[in-house]
Amino acid sequence: MDWGNVTAEDLVDALREVDWSSPPRPLSEFFSRFTVPRSSSKWDSRFKCNLYYYRTNYFLLIVSVLILGFLRRPLAIVAALLTALSIAFLNDSFAGTFSERVTRTVRQFSPHLAAKMRPPLTPVIRGRPSSKRAIYICGRPRWVFVLIFSSASFILWFVSAGLLTVLWALAFGLLATILHASFRTPNLKARLNTFREEFRAVWRNYSAAAVQLM
Repeated sequence: MDWGNVTAEDLVDALREVDWSSPPRPLSEFFSRFTVPRSSSKWDSRFKCNLYYYRTNYFLLIVSVLILGFLRRPLAIVAALLTALSIAFLNDSFAGTFSERVTRTVRQFSPHLAAKMRPPLTPVIRGRPSSKRAIYICGRPRWVFVLIFSSASFILWFVSAGLLTVLWALAFGLLATILHASFRTPNLKARLNTFREEFRAVWRNYSAAAVQLM
């Protein structure tokens, strides 16, 4: 992939649709080699590649900084976790996995309730979905969970009086992410991983289209 031709919108869509359940990269690889980019185009390509490849590491880094900043504020830690969840729900893969696991757990205690938590079927017209597939969590639209968790986290931020602390911690985490993504030299493993995930995405779309046509 030529990351120089990838727009910010394409990168956001890729981060929203990609699977985030993969484990973080090893620290020996994460802090392996750093160099200064030779040009602005090289920096742009490197930044997007690293942001996509080390996405799990960056997410854990920001969450860890937030937790360390609130060791003396238990409510703020809960607020940080709720905020992280509300952001994670925006990822299609995480939302689907979360919904599936919760439904599976509920099914052990109440199969009737678990049946109501299934997402509605998307109408198919002439072998194709009638509209873009909507994401549901436990039978409800995704935005419902994002709104609930975001509202709860905002209330906890206000009650714990830790809003200024979270802004400083978040700024530090984002700054560390930007610096690492800017100076970490992309390796061959990152490029091969990108090609592999591109192939998986194409194959997944092909399989879904084949199932709908059957």
